Amino acid sequence: MPLNEIPSLLASLLQSRQTILPKRLGLPGPDAAQLAQILDAAAHAPDHGQLLPWRFVVIPDGERSALGRVFSEALLERDSSALPEQLQQAYEKALRAPLLLLLVVEDARGDAEIGLLERVLSAGCAVQNMLLMATALGFGSALTSGKALNSSSLRGLFGLNRQEHAICFLSVGTAQRAKPARVRPASDQYVTYLSTESQ
Repeated sequence: MPLNEIPSLLASLLQSRQTILPKRLGLPGPDAAQLAQILDAAAHAPDHGQLLPWRFVVIPDGERSALGRVFSEALLERDSSALPEQLQQAYEKALRAPLLLLLVVEDARGDAEIGLLERVLSAGCAVQNMLLMATALGFGSALTSGKALNSSSLRGLFGLNRQEHAICFLSVGTAQRAKPARVRPASDQYVTYLSTESQ
């Protein structure tokens, strides 16, 4: 491919990426080779000091029930009056999307001068690389979070230590129906220029 065509291709990829909620992601999911491509994309994120302060945990199908129970327990911890159908809905969140991963960021690995915010930023870049690779492979994807990420039961399930933070889940699969493109903000809505003239 000629080099002058790459910017246009990259722009198309960026503009085609959109969030598809896990409940709208179905089979097929990535095969082993595609999963490797998605995971390998994370390695190209900026990483000051080469700390590798983040990691991804793949949740296989056989472990989804354990995660579902954690989601239900976390809801019950927050709301002791949660109805059975609400607990079931919380449980079922673990069963959506063919590929499900948890992003974990560690705040103590390597150079202590590199703060948590910079580590999370690096993790965000890794996630974006993965989302773009998933899009390039024809899959839909989404990031999801929620209060369960801070629960003791979830931390116990994933064996997180005190320096590790569960940031979000990443879901990947085939979009079950088309979704209208979201209107994106223009750059002048989020870009300003430093000026000392009025100081």
